[in-house]
Amino acid sequence: MRIAMVTDYYLPTLGGVQTVIKAHREALEHAGHEVFVFTPLSAPSDDPHVIRLPTARGFAPDGYPFTWTSSAAATAVREGLRAHRIDVVHVHTEMFAALAGFEAATAEGLPIVQTMHGRIDVYTRSVLPLPSVTTAVLAAMHRRRMSHDRARLDPSAPYASTRMARRMWRLMVSQANHADHVIVPSAHFADKLTAQGVRTPLTVLSNGLEDTVLAAVGAPALREPAAADELRVVWCGRLSPEKRPEVFVEAVGRTPAIRAEMFGDGVARRRVAAAARDLPDGRLTVHGAVPQSQVLQAMSRAHVLVSSSLDFDNQPMVILEGIATGLPVIVTDPDLAEMLPPGGGLVSRTPDAGGLAAALQELRDDPERVRTMSAAAIAHRRHVAQDTHRDALLDVYRAVLSPTR
Repeated sequence: MRIAMVTDYYLPTLGGVQTVIKAHREALEHAGHEVFVFTPLSAPSDDPHVIRLPTARGFAPDGYPFTWTSSAAATAVREGLRAHRIDVVHVHTEMFAALAGFEAATAEGLPIVQTMHGRIDVYTRSVLPLPSVTTAVLAAMHRRRMSHDRARLDPSAPYASTRMARRMWRLMVSQANHADHVIVPSAHFADKLTAQGVRTPLTVLSNGLEDTVLAAVGAPALREPAAADELRVVWCGRLSPEKRPEVFVEAVGRTPAIRAEMFGDGVARRRVAAAARDLPDGRLTVHGAVPQSQVLQAMSRAHVLVSSSLDFDNQPMVILEGIATGLPVIVTDPDLAEMLPPGGGLVSRTPDAGGLAAALQELRDDPERVRTMSAAAIAHRRHVAQDTHRDALLDVYRAVLSPTR
């Protein structure tokens, strides 16, 4: 099978979507399939299976290359689909590379699978300048390439209560309803999409880590901190408001006898770094963006991984990486509890800095609980491997390729 992955974000930029596509590609290629990635890039790629789409000069929102123009991108995708004799198109984002993928696949009569990776209503509100204006422009530009008539929203949902949020939900739901099949990595996000009017066949399918990542991690060590040890804590992700990094910084400031590290970059980097410098005894180090290998090394040194996002994340890849390294995981969002290993994670009692600090203190004062949670994470490791989910992904592709679909 020949698969086209179409995305607005890919390597060498860092992020969960990029990591997922890399994992999909490796697992599918190991199974004998051929994968081509269509994406904007700041420079041409040496990889013949990565097709660079027309990319804007001097415009990179949030540091990501941006596909422009939409028409030129659609032409490039269509030419690539023909040249590589693609069987199925798998779209991973909702911006203009994604629209180009839909337009080209439809013109070529190819089936389309759409993975809904996350809440762009929250992301655009948090990252875009003047979001009330820029989301209106973005939605209008999206609507010019794809009809929004297939969205029937429920505005009574708290996450769709504002006009700005409804713009982005209408965009997400419309795009999902133009696909032949939708993949969602979590049940909680799938429920929201269904409630907001997605009627396309939908499969909840967990993301996973590729074999090269699991090999880099190796056999994870059981975390067994001594009673006198500082609790070593790691936080990884985009330093952006929707990830709530400042909540983590404040929680670290409230929790003595811990040593914390943060990895990532984004619009909140300077604020986070300045706040970290003000903490006592240098207990928090902000490293910025680093290669995945360094993040995995930091996880292997840590006792616990923290996710501080709330009402945003779908299925953070860093949590899967943490589980693979044998880390206990603390989350502040109850929705993310579904991805935690039984006995291997906990949800803070409240999502604020006080609740997160209390959770950190519980583990700092109970080394045996850290050991037990680590053992649970290690036992769950095989469930976060991409190969575990590869066959289900192929089943989706076969379903949309079926002549009876």
